[in-house]
Formats: sequence, C-alpha cells, structure tokens
Amino acid sequence: MSAKIEITRTFDAPRDLVFKAFTEKEHLLNWWGPKGWTIDVTKLELRPDGVFHYSQKSQDGHVMWGKFVYNEIEPPEKLVYTNSFSDEEGNIVRAPFNANWPLEIQNILTFIENDGKTTLTMIGVPVSPTEEEIKTFEESQEMVQKGFEGTFDQLADYLLKVHN
Repeated sequence: MSAKIEITRTFDAPRDLVFKAFTEKEHLLNWWGPKGWTIDVTKLELRPDGVFHYSQKSQDGHVMWGKFVYNEIEPPEKLVYTNSFSDEEGNIVRAPFNANWPLEIQNILTFIENDGKTTLTMIGVPVSPTEEEIKTFEESQEMVQKGFEGTFDQLADYLLKVHN
C-alpha cells in the first residue's frame, strides 16, 4: 500500500471557475501558495507534459520554487499533475523543510459541481518513494492538511470576490 493524502473541500462557485482558478495564471496569482506569501509565475503551459513553474516569496523575503508537470487535463472535471520543489531553472530539488520529503508527488484533482457549488477532491501520492520518504510523507499528513486548508481558504475568499 502506498502512502497518500486526501483533501476534500467544497467551494461556493461553479466548477468551470474553480477549474480555471487552478489552471490560469491570472487566477493562480491571487491565491496559490502559503498564506501571506506572494507568487510569481515563470511558466504555465496547460497541456500534457506542460509545466507550471513558479516562485513563492514570504514576507521576510524567503523564496521557494515549485513545479508541476501536467499529466492529464480534462476541463472542468479532472486535473492530474506531478508536483515537486525546484530551483530557479526548474530542476527538481529536495524540499527545503525536510530532506526526506518525496521528490515528486502525483496529485489527482477532481471537480464535482452540485447546486452551483464545487467539491474538489485532491489525492496526493508520492512517486517512486523510498521507505524513508514514505515515512516522512505519512508523518507530515497533518502539516500538509493544515497547509492546504490555509491555501484553500485563500481560494475560497478569492472565488467569492470573482464569482459574486
């Protein structure tokens, strides 16, 4: 059995908009990343094998780079990508917070609309992890959940602004 994390959140916005919030630069700039950090998008190619490469900057000037490689795109129902930390050039690097964090995590996002609201389910699974990486990933579930809660709070606030 492989380690996985699953997060479900319902947003008060139509599915098309929620999907676009995850896939269009002008939306991502407004909510993606840890609370209080600013994001800069270097590249966004929404196609299979396309890359989303971005940097995030904390209020004290700390910069982190990240990268998605898109595997599957089915607007507005499903988005599958492999996520990693990266350097400025887009090379995969170890997570700045833990050297045993898996190098790559595949995320499967499904978007289901019901009565004008959208339920997002995100499942993250490490790609070819070592035993140590699986252990670290499993021990970090609460931290990851909390991190995404903050990020998804930002998305919920943003969607209220652009939807109403």
